[in-house]
Amino acid sequence: MILNHKVVLTDAFIFSVKILEDKRGYFFESYNQRDFELLVGKRVNFIQDNQSISSRGTLRGLHFQSGNSAQSKLVRVIKGSAYDVAVDLRPNSPTFKQWHGVELSENNNLQFFIPRGFAHAFVALEDSTIFQYKVDNYYSSVDDAGVIWNDEELGITWPELKLQLSEKDKNLPKLNQLNINTIS
Repeated sequence: MILNHKVVLTDAFIFSVKILEDKRGYFFESYNQRDFELLVGKRVNFIQDNQSISSRGTLRGLHFQSGNSAQSKLVRVIKGSAYDVAVDLRPNSPTFKQWHGVELSENNNLQFFIPRGFAHAFVALEDSTIFQYKVDNYYSSVDDAGVIWNDEELGITWPELKLQLSEKDKNLPKLNQLNINTIS
C-alpha cells in the first residue's frame, strides 16, 4: 500500500509504502501493481527486475534507452544508500532538462518512478549498496545511450565523494551532442 507520494518532475514520482513493523522485524509490499497504476495514472507493464551492488562513490549513469527501447524504471535501495537522479529529456515536457535527486536507502524505503524519456543515474553512498529496479522494456545495446554525469547544461549537484565511474560512463556525450528527438 502506497502511503505518501510526491510528483518531482512531470510524470516522475517518489513514494513510500506502508511498513508493518514489530519486535520481530518488518514486512511491506515493495510493489503492488494496482496501487502503483493508480498513482501513476496509467498501465505500466514491468517485464524485468535488475539488481546491482556498488561500492561507496560508484556513479552509474546518466543512462537511458532511446527510441522503441525506451524504459520506465521503478527504483529502490535494498541495502545501504544511494543518491538517485532522474533528468527529463522529453522535449515537449514542462520539466524538460530539469533534474531531481533523492536519497534512497534501506532505512527510508523510498521508491522513485522514472518514466520513459528520462536519463537516470545513481551514486552509492555506502559500500555494498544494493540497488534494485524494475523496467518495462528489454535492454537493447543498439539503443543504449547516456549523457555525461557532470554536463554543465544540466547542473546536477552530486554528493561530495571520490567518484568511481566505468570507462563507458566517463566518455558519455554532453546533452547538446545528442539528437534529443530520438530519446523517447
